[in-house]
Amino acid sequence: MSSHSYIKNDKNADIFINIDGKLFHRNKAKVSVFDSGFLLGDGVWEGIRLHNNQLVFIDDHLDRLFQSAKGISLDIPFSKTQIINQISKVLLKNNMTDGVHIRLIISRGEKITPYQNPNANIGPITLVIIPEYKETDPNTYKNGISIGRVSIVRPPHNILSTRYNTLSKLNCILASIEANELNYDEGIMNDPYGNISTCNSTNLFFIKNNSVWTSRGEYCLNGITRSKAIYLCEKNGINCYQKDFTFDEIKDCDEAFVTGTFAGIIPVSSLENRNLSSINSNSLTNHIRDFYNHHIQENINGL
Repeated sequence: MSSHSYIKNDKNADIFINIDGKLFHRNKAKVSVFDSGFLLGDGVWEGIRLHNNQLVFIDDHLDRLFQSAKGISLDIPFSKTQIINQISKVLLKNNMTDGVHIRLIISRGEKITPYQNPNANIGPITLVIIPEYKETDPNTYKNGISIGRVSIVRPPHNILSTRYNTLSKLNCILASIEANELNYDEGIMNDPYGNISTCNSTNLFFIKNNSVWTSRGEYCLNGITRSKAIYLCEKNGINCYQKDFTFDEIKDCDEAFVTGTFAGIIPVSSLENRNLSSINSNSLTNHIRDFYNHHIQENINGL
């Protein structure tokens, strides 16, 4: 089980992918070995959900995409409307209307030689849109996930801002590998000052005495689902504290949950092998998850 466990769908073997506005069967969808994304992880990306023929929170995702691109001095030569049109183009080709996860990738484009300086780029940028039939395994919500501390920390901003959603994911990959070795589904990562920041692929919340705790957000990705969870807690009268805190301060928590675009709000059933009550039907985690799912429906319906 993991925060990204999904139901296998055989339709994905026959999907089309959008590369620079052209549609290719997945078996023929390729980028150059000189592409900056392949060579250096130089680019930005977004994960976007399609529910009931609606791109959920699309404005938030595109705002983050452009903010991330600006943060790494990557000029996106498209408007948000043009990007949405390219997403719609490949969705239409695949006849996709619901239960779809979209990976939108923009790299700095092709290089004349494998070299990190952008002055070796010959342009233009590379745009890739991968849509898949992909729905969360319901056992993820029923059984929850296990999390625990790893030694890999989130870097300070003068190394690489963790608020930019870049293709450079080695920091999180190393944390994921360590979590796997410790038999955790997700690894809890500290910020550079020893405070809890995030998990390796999801943002992290704890519940203690009916109050929700999460980091200040300075050293974790500015998650769309994270921001919705904070908003919904505040809207529904649930105390939600964004602050610095250490593991020792929450190791006796009652519940915990993680957030991400793909699976939304996921209960944590085990914190370093200590069982939590997050998966109980009447848990505060599940109440917040209900609020979130209702919020998605309101977004889809334009309310």
